Amino acid sequence: MSKHDAQPPGPSFLARVRVALVCFWRALTRPDFCRELAAGLPSAAASRATEPAAARAPERVHASALAMLAMLQREGRLLDFLQEDVASFPDADVGAAARVVHGGCRKALAECLALEPVLREAEGASVTVPAGFDAQRIRLTGNVAGSPPFRGTLKHHGWVTAAARFPVLAEALDPRVLAPAEVEL
Repeated sequence: MSKHDAQPPGPSFLARVRVALVCFWRALTRPDFCRELAAGLPSAAASRATEPAAARAPERVHASALAMLAMLQREGRLLDFLQEDVASFPDADVGAAARVVHGGCRKALAECLALEPVLREAEGASVTVPAGFDAQRIRLTGNVAGSPPFRGTLKHHGWVTAAARFPVLAEALDPRVLAPAEVEL
């Protein structure tokens, strides 16, 4: 082994502790960082998580979304409501059904997601959109001319996910089954 092949000494113990703490905190607070970090781990779970989407069945790739849709069906009968042609029903019947669907779906949504408004001002309030605003969080409509800051009326406060808690499905369960058929005996 020549002098050029020698590895430089690694970081000090305190430097490694600092990196570990930063990684720990970022993994807890940033799901994207956690996914990237998990991709580098030599475990079976990490190898499944980083497996190319083409190698996994679409229902497995989207299992958490399908599980949430199943929850919306179970709690609020959302799929039943959306699959029904309500055009021929009286408004009172549609309104009564919508109230039941709304309550159940709201409960299911709260179990999976913590939602917060993007802007906290009341709809209809006058707001200022600063220079450097996040275009994913704020969409400008109407007569957009010039450069920020922009002054306008808040038409919708928007929604952002503050936390997500999706169920993990066992491999034996088929995530495509959103609601089983029910047969009374």
